[in-house]
Amino acid sequence: MWANPTNLLGGGTYTVTGLFPALGGGHHARSVPPAGTDGEADELALAAVRVLGSDALLPALLLRTPPDPAEVAVFRKAVEAYPPRADAAPTVRWSHWGMARALRHADPSFTGPPEEPGTGWLDEADWQFLTHQLAVLAPLALPGEDCALGRLAGRRPVDVARGFVRAVRRRDWRQAAGAGRWLTLLSGVPDTVGLEAGLDFVELMGGQDPLVALHVQAARQMRAGAPV
Repeated sequence: MWANPTNLLGGGTYTVTGLFPALGGGHHARSVPPAGTDGEADELALAAVRVLGSDALLPALLLRTPPDPAEVAVFRKAVEAYPPRADAAPTVRWSHWGMARALRHADPSFTGPPEEPGTGWLDEADWQFLTHQLAVLAPLALPGEDCALGRLAGRRPVDVARGFVRAVRRRDWRQAAGAGRWLTLLSGVPDTVGLEAGLDFVELMGGQDPLVALHVQAARQMRAGAPV
């Protein structure tokens, strides 16, 4: 949706890096920039939330910790201000659905999420395209959160594993990190993939990208036994 997502993350890596300490169980800096009175700053905060999607509330979702009410307020504003258009791409619709699901967990007064989007665009997808699309939607890869997209991924663990290996070989670290996050949740992943070592390598080579680092850390937390 955004040409260069990293540039929108609070002026650099502010929004993403604020999530890291919390994923380790500690206190975290504000991961969602506070909405202020300045219109431009407010729009930037909302744009940063849209880039992260449901991962803007990742510590609360993954560790079952209470979210900061101010962060939830900004997150809710982003969800309500930018509904997907009727002609939006499936990834945009799924991202918005994931954000609405996350908001429902964080704020019971919210009446979402809407009905799940379909998965028809992936039903006959080859493994390369499947992996690409799942990587784009990596924020939806959460333990204990059932959805049609997760069930589809669960039926094709070998294909996602092939896509992960291909992304590593092509040095597409963002795609590799997103695919690796999904693989952490899937049964039937071949042992030959070497997922744990592969994620370490992805972090080593691509971890300067805050979104790569975020997906790798989320995957590690899930492998360590995040609540389900």
